[in-house]
Amino acid sequence: MKIRVALAIGSFLLIACAASATRPAAVAAPAPLAPQAGPPEAVPSEADAAIPIRKSNPSWGSRTASVTIVEFSDFQCPYCQSVQPTLSRLRDVYGPDALRIVWKNSPLEFHAQARAAAEAAMGVFALAGIDAFWRFHDLLFKNQSKLGSENWEEWAKQAGPIDLDAFRVGLRGHAWASAIDADLADGRSAGVDGTPSFFINGIPVVGAQELTTFQAIVDAQMVAARAKRAAGTSPAVVYAQLASDNRTNEPLRRDDTGDAEDTRTVYQIPVGTSPALGNPNALVTIVEFSDFECPFCRSVEATLKSLRDRYGDKLRIIWKNGPLPFHPWAEPAAQAALEVRAEKGDAAFWQVHDAIFAHQTDLSEETLAQLAAAAGASPVAVKLAMAKHSHAESIEDDRDLAEDYEANGTPHFFVNGRRLVGAQPPEKFETMISEEIDRANALIATGTKQRDLYAALIKDGKSAPLPEAKAILTAFPAGDPARGQSSAKVTVHEWSDFQCPFCAGVEQTIKDMMRDYGARIRFVWHDLPLPLHPDAPLAAQAAREALRQRGQRAFWALHDKMFDNQERLKRDDLDGYARDLGLDMDKWRAALDENAHAGEVTADVKTAEDLGVASTPAFLVVPSGTSVGYFLGGAQPYSRFRKLLARAFAEAK
Repeated sequence: MKIRVALAIGSFLLIACAASATRPAAVAAPAPLAPQAGPPEAVPSEADAAIPIRKSNPSWGSRTASVTIVEFSDFQCPYCQSVQPTLSRLRDVYGPDALRIVWKNSPLEFHAQARAAAEAAMGVFALAGIDAFWRFHDLLFKNQSKLGSENWEEWAKQAGPIDLDAFRVGLRGHAWASAIDADLADGRSAGVDGTPSFFINGIPVVGAQELTTFQAIVDAQMVAARAKRAAGTSPAVVYAQLASDNRTNEPLRRDDTGDAEDTRTVYQIPVGTSPALGNPNALVTIVEFSDFECPFCRSVEATLKSLRDRYGDKLRIIWKNGPLPFHPWAEPAAQAALEVRAEKGDAAFWQVHDAIFAHQTDLSEETLAQLAAAAGASPVAVKLAMAKHSHAESIEDDRDLAEDYEANGTPHFFVNGRRLVGAQPPEKFETMISEEIDRANALIATGTKQRDLYAALIKDGKSAPLPEAKAILTAFPAGDPARGQSSAKVTVHEWSDFQCPFCAGVEQTIKDMMRDYGARIRFVWHDLPLPLHPDAPLAAQAAREALRQRGQRAFWALHDKMFDNQERLKRDDLDGYARDLGLDMDKWRAALDENAHAGEVTADVKTAEDLGVASTPAFLVVPSGTSVGYFLGGAQPYSRFRKLLARAFAEAK
C-alpha cells in the first residue's frame, strides 16, 4: 500500500495522518483513560496472532474481552489526538469486560518529536506501570503542541510515582527503543501506512473514523465472539482466531468512498461562482478543495503551477474552500482571500492566495491584512470580514459540496469530474489530464462548443447522493414530549436513549438548531432505550412521569439533568432529581414502581421498528404537510442537519 492523504472534519471527517496528511495542530484534549490492573500478559496465541499483541504493548480492558482494538498511533499526529474522545466513548459504552484497546507505537518520520515521545511513554510504562502509562499518554496528547524532551520528566512525575534517575538513564540510552521497533515491524507486516490505524479483531480501519463506524464493527464482532465461545473456543484465544479470520478484509478507509479509488468515475462537480484561474473554455477543469493552513495543500501548489505552465490555455483551476477545523487560521485566511476577491476580483484573489501559502507558517490577523493590502484590498475591510465571518455562506457551500461528493480532506481534486486525492506528484495529474484532453477533443469534434465543454464532460457523471427518505406509514404516538410550536414548517423526530453517550453528544447541536431556526422548527422526542443500556428504560419512564406531573418544562428539565449525569441513572439518583424538580414523590414512586409509563415507551419503540430505526440517536426531518421524512442516523454535525433542513423547508406545505 502507498501512503495516503489524510482527511478531516467539520463538515469534513477526520482521518489518518500520513505522508500526505495535514500537519499537527492543537485539538481538544481527550478524556482520560480508565486504568488497567496491570501489564497485559500476552498468551502465545496472541503473540503469534495476525496482529500480534505483546507484553510490551500497553492495553486497557480484559485480555478475554470479546473485541480487541489494536491502535497504531503517533503522539504528535493531530488525527491520533482527535480520535481519543471516540475511543473514550467506546470504553464508556462497552466497558473493560467486553472491549480491550491495545496501544502500538507508530511514530511518523516527519513528526520530529513523535519517536522521542513514544520512548518516554514506554519508559513510563516500564518503570511505573500501566496506570502511569495511560496518564502519561493523556498528558502527551493534551499538550501535543508542547512536545519536547524538556517536558518528559515533569509529565512523568505527574503520571505517577517513577524513578526519575532510571527514567533519565533509560531515555539517554534509548532503553525502550526496541519495543517501538517491534511495533513498527508489526505495523509494516500489517500494511499500516499512516496514523491512526486500527485493527478491530483484525478488521483494518484507517483513520479517525466516526463513532458510529467503530460501533458498527464492534457490535458485529461481539456477535462473532459469542459464536466462537458458543462453539467451545476458549476466551483466551478468541481474539487470535477472529484476527486470523478477519485479516482477509480490505482496510476501511475514510477516503475509500465507493468510487474514491476508481479514478475513471466522473462526478458532476459544479464550478459555480468560485475563484477560477485560466481559460474559462479550457479543455480540462481541475476543481480543487483546499485549506490555506494545510502543508500538503501548499506543497501541491508547485505541481499545479508546473501543470499550468505545461498546458497553458488547455487547463483551468477552480478553488473551493475546505478549511479544516483543527487549522485555526485556515478559515480566517479563506475569509481574507474571499474579501480580496470581492473587492478586487479573481486576479487579486490568486495573488493573495499565493502570498498566504508563502506565509503559511506565520499566519495571523495582521499578516493576512498585510497580504490583502499588498493585493490592493482594504486591510480594515479584510479584518472586518474575518471578524464578522462575512463570507461564511460561500465557505459553507464549498464544505457542503465537498461533503456531498465525499471529498473528505485536503487537498482533494476533481479533474473534469474525476477524483484525485491528495498532494499527488505531477505524473499522476499528467496522466489524467492527457486522457481528458483526448476526451474533450472528441466532444469538440462532434460539435460541442468549447464554452459548453465542461458541462458536457460531466453531464453523465454521478450526482450528489440524495438523502435517505422514509415513508411514515403509522401515526406517531400523541403526547410525546416536544420543543417548538406545532405550526412549525419542519418537525424533527428524534429517537434517543438517556444512557447513550452519542445521544448526549448531539444535544448541543439540537439546542443550536432550536436557537437558529426558532419558530420554524419543532423537535419531538421518542424513547428508544437500547438493551445494552440497563438504566435507560427506567430513565425513560422517569422523564414521562415528570411530563405527566408538570408538563413539557419538567420533562426537558429532567431530560437535561439526566444527560448531564449519565453515570448516575439508578433509582436513587432519579428520585433525587424528582425531589429537586418539586415533583409529587408519592405519585412518582407509584409510577416508577408500577411501570406506569412502560406502554408509552413501548409505543415509541414500535415507531422506531416500523421505520427501521435500530440505533440512537436517530432523526427524521419531516416537512409540514407531508408523510415522508429525511433520515439521519448518529450524532451528526450541524452541517448535516442544515442541509436536510434546507431541503425540508423548501418542500414544506
